[in-house]
Amino acid sequence: MNVIALTRIEPGMVELVGGKAAGLGGLIGAGERVPDGFCVTTAAHDAALRSGGEMDAALRAEIAAAYRHLGGGAVAVRSSATAEDLPELSFAGQQESFLGVHGEDEVIDAVRRCWDSLWSERATAYRRAHGIDSESVRMAVIVQRMIDPRAAGVLFTADPVTGSRSRMTVDAAPGPGDSVAAGSVVPDHYVLQEGVPAASGGGCLNALQLEELRATGRRVQRLFGAPQDIEWAIDAAGTLWLLQSRPVTGLFPPPPDTGRPPPRVYLNFSPAQGMHRPFTPMGMSVMRMAITAWWNALGAGRGIDPIDGPEGMVEVGGRLFADVTDWVRAGATRRLVLAVMRIQGPRVAQALELVLQDRRFRSRPGLPFSRRSLAVMLFRTLPSMAAGMVRTLAHPERVRAEAFEEAARLRLKARPPAGLTTAADRLRFVAQAHASFLDRAMVNAMLWPVYTGVMAADLPVALLRDVASPAEVKTVLGGMPHNVTTEMDLRLWRLAREAGEHRDLLTGTPPSELATRYRQGRLPEIGLEDFLADYGHRAAAEVDVGMPRWSEDPAPVFTAIANYLQVTDPEQAPDRHFAASARRAEETLGELVRRARPLRGRLAGFLLRRARAVGGLRELPKSVWALLLQEIRRQLLLAGLELAERGLLEHPDDIMFLYFREAQAAVAGADLKALVAERRATYERELRRRRVPNVLLWDGTDMETLLPPIAEDGALTGMPGSAGTVTASARVVFDPSQARLEPGEILVAPSTDPGWTPLFMTAGGLVTETGGPNAHGPTVAREYGIPAVIGVPDATHRIRTGQRLTVDGATGTVLLTDPPD
Repeated sequence: MNVIALTRIEPGMVELVGGKAAGLGGLIGAGERVPDGFCVTTAAHDAALRSGGEMDAALRAEIAAAYRHLGGGAVAVRSSATAEDLPELSFAGQQESFLGVHGEDEVIDAVRRCWDSLWSERATAYRRAHGIDSESVRMAVIVQRMIDPRAAGVLFTADPVTGSRSRMTVDAAPGPGDSVAAGSVVPDHYVLQEGVPAASGGGCLNALQLEELRATGRRVQRLFGAPQDIEWAIDAAGTLWLLQSRPVTGLFPPPPDTGRPPPRVYLNFSPAQGMHRPFTPMGMSVMRMAITAWWNALGAGRGIDPIDGPEGMVEVGGRLFADVTDWVRAGATRRLVLAVMRIQGPRVAQALELVLQDRRFRSRPGLPFSRRSLAVMLFRTLPSMAAGMVRTLAHPERVRAEAFEEAARLRLKARPPAGLTTAADRLRFVAQAHASFLDRAMVNAMLWPVYTGVMAADLPVALLRDVASPAEVKTVLGGMPHNVTTEMDLRLWRLAREAGEHRDLLTGTPPSELATRYRQGRLPEIGLEDFLADYGHRAAAEVDVGMPRWSEDPAPVFTAIANYLQVTDPEQAPDRHFAASARRAEETLGELVRRARPLRGRLAGFLLRRARAVGGLRELPKSVWALLLQEIRRQLLLAGLELAERGLLEHPDDIMFLYFREAQAAVAGADLKALVAERRATYERELRRRRVPNVLLWDGTDMETLLPPIAEDGALTGMPGSAGTVTASARVVFDPSQARLEPGEILVAPSTDPGWTPLFMTAGGLVTETGGPNAHGPTVAREYGIPAVIGVPDATHRIRTGQRLTVDGATGTVLLTDPPD
């Protein structure tokens, strides 16, 4: 079929007519007013390509006949590619459109030029940037009657800037609407707030026309099931015509409907685990199980479903959000929530402050939970916490030894019981693993010492505020001993140094190929097997069981080794940096004690020495938890293997794209291959998302978008992470597994977790978009003595690789000193 009338097109015909024409067919089928026209199908374009790219006489005649059937006159000729106007990609403006085309020959020529635009430089670059195979894209062309509009423009059924589904926006201008879409005029801008009558306020549209657009937008959104970007025109008779409707792309998903009445506010807790990327579905399920077990260990888990976790924890766009509405509304806790979120950065705190000022979230008396539940939790927790903190302050060395003994016990508990032979057995192990692992013994042996170390490090900042800056006090935390993550990184540094004779091989071969050779036993012995025996359970984004561990894919380890082998200056050696940081810490501690008055000095010195004695333990709980996550992942992959052998999944790791209860359904016989394919596609799209809200309303509003713009004065502001100043070139990194970091470069990343820290050893400084002062990144940065600024909004967008930066870790500022080469 070469030519088809728009009235005969159905939404499922995308492969034949392209996304734009399929959308128009859906509008016509629903009774919306659309200018008459026809579509030159992808089959016609395919035939022309097979014949050398030229349009044959039969097709020319068919197009001319369809044009005459329209009655001739002025028409619009628009591209409609199969990869156009899709939910995740609009391709807006990437292919050509031609308006006011007259005559058969001009129409045929415009169709040909639309075809040619499929291969324009901008269109091919767009596809390449979004990972679309150009060979898979096919082109159709729409020919429609031209409307002579009195006014035209664009209607968004959701606010494309803030993400709010409670607001529609309209941009309009007199005359043709292409000037609005093209951005060649300053349009009249209208906001249609849900529940508020439209008001013109001047401009080319009146209130009745705005209300008609609102009603039309609602119908079209219901028709397509998602927010729409609608091009429209109003003719001289006042009739509204729809020229195009496509999904609004780039919107972050709104929180799911949990049955709780709006308005509601959600906070993003994924950055607390160093997660900027989305969780896999199974990773999210396991995280929910872990949260439940953790709350049970703290005495707060009564009534929580052990699989689905707390009701207030929701998944949005693959990220973990918490419904904090009740906490924000309760007068006793609303400021506490704000204080907690300040550790995510000043921009996040400002966004939450806007929520507190919103009348919909005005303060109410009382607590966000029952007094009885609070009393029970305090009764179960306070005695052990108080005892643990006192013991830690009194006997730090003994407590530290007990923490490592507990870690050894947990290593044994992470092992599965004998007799796991079926997928059902393995899923039962996964469901129960956290309940027996995260218990009171772990809390008492590890959590309270860690909290004590944090307290002992923070209190001296206030004690010494008139004699030392916060950055100076934090210097005492550099070169911290007993940190398993630091020890891991230094161990890898020693391995790299001892592998120097293989430098050319390890620096000149891609890490993925080195990993393949290692698995095949085709690499020289460099001690990697012993390293992976101790640390192979670690990885970037390791809290997601869907992510491979280093023992499965050691490519990131080879990347780190290659980076270490670039270090030729002995003064840049990481072990020297660490030792120097430790010496500086001890010297500063002594200086602070001498500088303060005797009583305060002795108290501050006592606390800071305790902080150095036990502060390194903060990485220990996560390290042993990662052992359990590794075993859970192994059992899930074995279950996935059985399901693949039964024909219920394509590949063993497909199980990572099912939620836990779905995996149970698969074991019972459900064929979920189609669901897995859909989930993988969604996951890949979310991986490409660069901006994720931190404060999100129930209607999808990203509260940070309502803040004043960040001043563009050459300086970016975040929070102090690690004191010191460095000026060097930036290296923007989104994935540590392939990052080649030259010695001394400043690492700029969305977020970091222990899997990133091998890069820190040769970095000159660190800048991240998320995280708090006590997160993994700044903690390790302090221990290596490298300056760090954290919580810098959009740092990975506003800084480019090669750009010279000055990072001031004491003030929390990043100065952009020159453009990249």
